[in-house]
Amino acid sequence: MDVSELYETSDAVALADHVRRGEVHPAELLDEALRRVEALNPRLNAVVMMREGVARRMIEEGLPDGPLKGVPFLLKDLGAEAIDFPGNNGSRLFAETRYGKDSSIYARLRAAGLVTFGRTTSPEGGVGPTTEAAVYGGPTRNPWNLEHTPGGSSGGAAAAVAAGIVPVAHGSDGGGSVRIPASSCGLFGFKATRARLPDGPYVGEGWAGMAIDGFLTRTVRDTAALLDATQGPDLGAPYVAPPLEASFGAALAPSDRRLRVAFATTTLTGEAIHPECRSAVEATARLLEGMGHIVEERLPCADTSGMMAAWTKIVGCGTALSVESAVCRRGRPLADDEIESVARTAIAYARSISGADYLEAINKVHAYGREMAAFFEECDVLLTATLAEPPARLGRFNHVGKDYVDYRMGPGMVFAYSPFTAAFNASGQPAASLPLHWTADGLPVGVHLAAAYGRDELLLGLCARLEEAAPWFQRRPPVSMPR
Repeated sequence: MDVSELYETSDAVALADHVRRGEVHPAELLDEALRRVEALNPRLNAVVMMREGVARRMIEEGLPDGPLKGVPFLLKDLGAEAIDFPGNNGSRLFAETRYGKDSSIYARLRAAGLVTFGRTTSPEGGVGPTTEAAVYGGPTRNPWNLEHTPGGSSGGAAAAVAAGIVPVAHGSDGGGSVRIPASSCGLFGFKATRARLPDGPYVGEGWAGMAIDGFLTRTVRDTAALLDATQGPDLGAPYVAPPLEASFGAALAPSDRRLRVAFATTTLTGEAIHPECRSAVEATARLLEGMGHIVEERLPCADTSGMMAAWTKIVGCGTALSVESAVCRRGRPLADDEIESVARTAIAYARSISGADYLEAINKVHAYGREMAAFFEECDVLLTATLAEPPARLGRFNHVGKDYVDYRMGPGMVFAYSPFTAAFNASGQPAASLPLHWTADGLPVGVHLAAAYGRDELLLGLCARLEEAAPWFQRRPPVSMPR
């Protein structure tokens, strides 16, 4: 089998096994990844900040003997600070930002043996369900249909993995930013329990604890390997997740446990969703029932609209802090074209929020977590769609000329389009998007599963069983390498 075929037919765990057995060299895998960037990225605009020389040096100096040794990898262009990988954070204001030390998440990824060679696109500040930031000179496109978004904020990561440029990539999730792109690009995306992965040393928590790192993958076991390589608190973490029972890898073992599954064919506030999304939920509910689980249609009794209003306040203040701190550090005023209108209006909105308002918003988010915890006393898993519609067309959610609050809360805007994912950033619970449905015209539609706080292993194990029952690995988008 040649390197191209090996790369195409293997997930990250399998590629690392081939490296370990001496069947392929990390330099050959990097060559293949770079060949795919050259062939596919002009159409996708997903990979940026290329550092081939850094990757070559890693290989030449000797890679750590980690579980994913030799596998090509990309960091999201937001967070995951690394000395060797400057970032833009999706913004002209932050273009070519350099870092003085490696973040804990990147240090653990490097110790796993991954060969990082660049970054992937993100919307400005990680805000929004699309990836169309001005700093990249054009939108990032979905390999299933170039006129549609690959999602956001980890849209570049999802496009790169779905197209086969890399088998796995780093992402992050503060309101669905791993799960929305996973749904949009036909991938697996898992958001772990709050604080399961390290945030330091650059921040203590992101968006009042709602944001967390994560990964875009084509297999559940790749996600398990990445989570096992990176999970656990870093030095000085302000709080930690409940300890795992064993490991994410161990959670993939077969289980005959019969779970109580609640499902919803509407939004969490009772509104109708697109028929394709509803069909995806209903089909998955039937599949779970056929697997022996107890399945019942019901909605949580929780103030989701109030939570989203609080989420909007917290993220608006986080955006203002990020921009104003950068401007203060450099010592000159913000130019008109350095940030886009969503960020600019978020700053204006944040200035209207008092300290008391901000603390009240945090209390609202915490109250929502308690409401959801009560619901999960009566079930093990909640099944919904990941999005209320199939992937949107480009332009609908870009940041051009839009007001931040209306962008989030207005009719037909972000909360209406993505009414499920942010709920579990607010509650801190583990949640995942699985690629179990495609529309008649070939667009992916993800289904969303969430479990109780700290029950990451239970959730990942169920995802593994669904992957076995309805495999998706062989599905490839139109924009990918020819076989």
